[in-house]
Amino acid sequence: MKPESDSPLVTKIVPSPNQGERKEGRRPDMIVLHYTGMQDGVSALQQLTNPMAEVSSHYLIWEDGRIFQLVPESARAWHAGRGQWGRDTDINSCSIGIEIVNGGHDYGLPDFPAEQIDAVIALCRDIATRWSIPPHRILAHSDTAPARKADPGEKFPWARLADDGIGHFVLPAPLTDGLSFARGAEGPPVQALQAMLSLYGYALPVTGVFDDATEQTVTAFQRHFRPARIDGIADLSTIQTLRNLIAALPAV
Repeated sequence: MKPESDSPLVTKIVPSPNQGERKEGRRPDMIVLHYTGMQDGVSALQQLTNPMAEVSSHYLIWEDGRIFQLVPESARAWHAGRGQWGRDTDINSCSIGIEIVNGGHDYGLPDFPAEQIDAVIALCRDIATRWSIPPHRILAHSDTAPARKADPGEKFPWARLADDGIGHFVLPAPLTDGLSFARGAEGPPVQALQAMLSLYGYALPVTGVFDDATEQTVTAFQRHFRPARIDGIADLSTIQTLRNLIAALPAV
């Protein structure tokens, strides 16, 4: 039987063998966005469908906006690896993964073409509507694995997505001089920063010590929400943007 696409936006179905069952019957309630980080889309597609590679995603979006489906949404694609968001430690079982063809940091971090971003927006809207996925559960791969991943990177236009109702976003607070916290800092202010990052969803222990994990998490946060300066230092702009995001979360 010929496989059917889950979305009417799909251009072509290219089945990947790299998939399994969602654990404990979990329904997807998260979308994770990636860049492919390879030289070109053909290489990425080969990797995502190679059984020896043991990696896949539900969708692959090309520079010209074409959308390939590789794994059914009902199945568990192998796109996120080790990671955590909130209490979710098996990101693959609770998410739908979208790979966006882009060379990433290893290939100069090219700009994302407008046609490609239009397709990302349309696909995210379609998936989120069908699965009732809230905006704050549309995440970067780097959000769920700050120590390992940097995709889709600081050039990804989250503000453009937010203009179309995709993702959780606030205007970043402007860069200013003033108090900041960096690796080696200790005390209640660092503890408060860690607590806010954890409250938003990042898997960060609240220790009161600005350690490697804290720097990596702040860096991931800046890539997504305050890309004007990505240095892992919790300056006033970073902290205020984080506060504004927490305030903008839906009431539980």
